[in-house]
Amino acid sequence: MATIAEPEVFAGRQVTIQPNGRAHHDHGRFVEPVNTGTLRRELARAISGEVRFDRASIGLYATDSSNFREIPLGVIVPRTRDDVVAAHRICAQYGAPILNRGAGTSLSGETVNFAVVIDHSKYLHHIGEADVERRLVTVEPGAINEQVNLRTGKKGLLFGPDPSTHAYCTIGGNVGNNSCGIHSVQSQIYGPGPRTSDNVHSMEIVTYGGDRFRVGVNEEAHLDEIIRAGGHKGEIYRNLRTLRDRYANLIREKFPPVTELPRRVSGYNLDELLPERGFNVARALVGTEGTCATALDITLILTPALLDRVTVVVQYDELPEAATHIEEIIDWKPVGLEAVDHQLFLDEKLQHMEEKALQKLPRSGRGAWLLVEFGANSEQEARERARAFQEWLVRKKHYEPDRIALFGKREPGGPADVIWKAREGGLGATAFPPNDRDHWPGWEDSAVPPGKVAPYVRDLKKLYDKYGYSGAMYGHFGQGCIHSRISFDLYTAEGVKQYRKFLDEASDLVVSYGGSLSGEHGDGQQRAEFLVKQYGPELLQAMRDFKRIWDPQWKMNPGKVVDPYPVDSYLKLGPSYNPIEVHTKFAYKSDGGDFAHATLRCVGVGKCREPHAVDVMCPSYVVTREEKHTTRGRARLLFE
Repeated sequence: MATIAEPEVFAGRQVTIQPNGRAHHDHGRFVEPVNTGTLRRELARAISGEVRFDRASIGLYATDSSNFREIPLGVIVPRTRDDVVAAHRICAQYGAPILNRGAGTSLSGETVNFAVVIDHSKYLHHIGEADVERRLVTVEPGAINEQVNLRTGKKGLLFGPDPSTHAYCTIGGNVGNNSCGIHSVQSQIYGPGPRTSDNVHSMEIVTYGGDRFRVGVNEEAHLDEIIRAGGHKGEIYRNLRTLRDRYANLIREKFPPVTELPRRVSGYNLDELLPERGFNVARALVGTEGTCATALDITLILTPALLDRVTVVVQYDELPEAATHIEEIIDWKPVGLEAVDHQLFLDEKLQHMEEKALQKLPRSGRGAWLLVEFGANSEQEARERARAFQEWLVRKKHYEPDRIALFGKREPGGPADVIWKAREGGLGATAFPPNDRDHWPGWEDSAVPPGKVAPYVRDLKKLYDKYGYSGAMYGHFGQGCIHSRISFDLYTAEGVKQYRKFLDEASDLVVSYGGSLSGEHGDGQQRAEFLVKQYGPELLQAMRDFKRIWDPQWKMNPGKVVDPYPVDSYLKLGPSYNPIEVHTKFAYKSDGGDFAHATLRCVGVGKCREPHAVDVMCPSYVVTREEKHTTRGRARLLFE
């Protein structure tokens, strides 16, 4: 494993400065050397926030929840939006790449890079007052997803997309990934759409060079006026229109509507620039993973909250069967529609996690379960709809009554709460299942049209069998998104070779179903190499041109989404992983006495960053909002 150094000159991506002073050539581009000592001093003079280039700080930010490890130049923790702008201008002056980061829970490697990391989560978390009439709220990028909804929920509104990390992930991260979540069904049915991009109204952004301006939606009617006004915004909009006009017909052909493929998250949202869509520049930037510009504030579109909720759980013999009536169930207008297989609950039970959940399920032996949540403005209304749905399953679809269970309003510790927490705990529960190999992300996020879920899941399971892989499956069946951590061997050269080969075949499979490589976790470095299969070379060139319009120097989170680093490069583990042996007093029986393996048990999900939890895991983090005071931060430093 590479060690962390504190060089005066950094050239990134294992780049070295040649005797002639030129930077090493990397992936078709020359990477300019950066004088980190001078850069650090200039940043410290210019911003009121914190500037950290020490070894411990960069070690904390070298990994996220993905399979990758990339050592940053340094870390900035800005106090103000002006700090963020100043940091961009100074980094541009010194040619330093920039990476924006929220809670650092990304599974695709988009929040690690050989760059200056800007951590928005400590200070930039202001939440404005909700505009109830217009259903809007403006927040800073470090605002926590659930904190936004707790505030707007008092007004009967919420921001629909809520990943399982909603208690601690940031809105800036949601924007970067184009996140979705359990209640994306709710925002699709009752609000503007399932993805974060559908729920963004406008953003104030800053470009790499430090130009600051606002981008919005429905700007087609004002496009000529914006371009005539000139400046950097006018130039960018002119170039975006030219790009749009050049590729418009191909975009229409290759970008399925959200009604057909709700979870198309992979690639850039070039379709948002089409004239019939309204030239939505803000939404085109959502999901670009910080490769184009940085959001300073985000105005969100809110959805009716429907906070009185009742859950119906339906048992099936196997997971593909749980997709049998998905499209008809959607017509019942649930606010959540998830599927879970038996293996997830078994993994949790074996690890003494949410043990009560399995006992509450109908026919709790084996099989799979569909979790159908109904929401309304009163519990009675939600119950009536749930009971009518129950009756429809039995009378019209001929389900056996003992396959169906209705759980009342979700209350802390109640049956519905236990089951939903078990579903949300899937990422951590399936990482290191007892009596099995370690499981990793990599193909945990594919999505297909909802009507094709059943055959896709069957074929995906066959692909697992072909490679000898295992992994629990669960996900957002109502929108065709499948989650699964897989037993990849990321420790040996042959294992990594097979991992890459599997991803190649899996990407062919999902594209054959008209699906998306990513359904909410983004492309980052994990899936970007295979985007050409989903969009073809011409649209991939269009995405490359889109990035160049925003970031001509190619300094915003380079190597992610467009012209990515290879999927098997810069792995956190890999065949060169050879940690030192540490002799301990504790046995670490679950890890075979291997302390280094014990440090891997933190999968980076970030639950220890929850700021207002009932059972506080990290009280020091609650006070300081410092990554080093989280359990995850300590595990990361021990890993390093």
